[in-house]
Amino acid sequence: MSQRRRGKRLGFSQEEEEEEEDFILNQTPTCTQVQKNLERHSKSEVNQKAIELVQFLLVKDQKKIPIKRADMLKKVIREYRDVYSEIINQATRTLQQVFGLELVEIDAKHHIYILTSSLPRAEGENLCQNDETAKLGLLTVILSFIFMKGNSAKDSAVWEFLRWLRVKPGQRHSVFGDVKKLVTEEFVRQKYLEITPIPLTDPPEFKYQWGLRAAKEISKKDVLRFVAKIQGKDPTFWKSQYNDAEATS
Repeated sequence: MSQRRRGKRLGFSQEEEEEEEDFILNQTPTCTQVQKNLERHSKSEVNQKAIELVQFLLVKDQKKIPIKRADMLKKVIREYRDVYSEIINQATRTLQQVFGLELVEIDAKHHIYILTSSLPRAEGENLCQNDETAKLGLLTVILSFIFMKGNSAKDSAVWEFLRWLRVKPGQRHSVFGDVKKLVTEEFVRQKYLEITPIPLTDPPEFKYQWGLRAAKEISKKDVLRFVAKIQGKDPTFWKSQYNDAEATS
């Protein structure tokens, strides 16, 4: 650790720390430097950090709190600063492809960001459209999870996955409202999800599958491509899902 880095940790103010981070991150690395930095970490580690950053940004956006780059670094990226740009790029792609959101810098001096809808809005459309976009993003995530589980997932596994994304059934969500009602009633009523009881289970368990509308409107190929991008792998890595997607395309 450099002398300057020691000094920063021991006695520098938060503003001075952020200024130093800005100085380091604003230096444009060469292609060779980027490649060397990426070689220090496994692809799965970088992918995991990108997923964690997406979760962090979504939580901040729920409260409409502007997001500081310094907070992203301290609370999520931490020791992966040397591949900051790659993590940001992956997280940005995920936000756009899944949630229809774009990470926008609103203060270039202090590096402050917000999330905005990246979907075109018709003239006169109200803010409810943003909520609908977020709901569609949540639905896409659930359908992707079910597909990757072999087209069927237990309710306990689905909710454990959503808790990992910080979407909890017992807490009222600022965008989704009653999450459990949205998933088990609205998505089911719209025929995006099908929930059926599993025989001979006590307490009762349920399995989640794609509904009729999902099967008609959503491409399994697109879902698999999305998952592959998040995981940094080729779609053929999942042979069963790949064959399923090819057969239903």
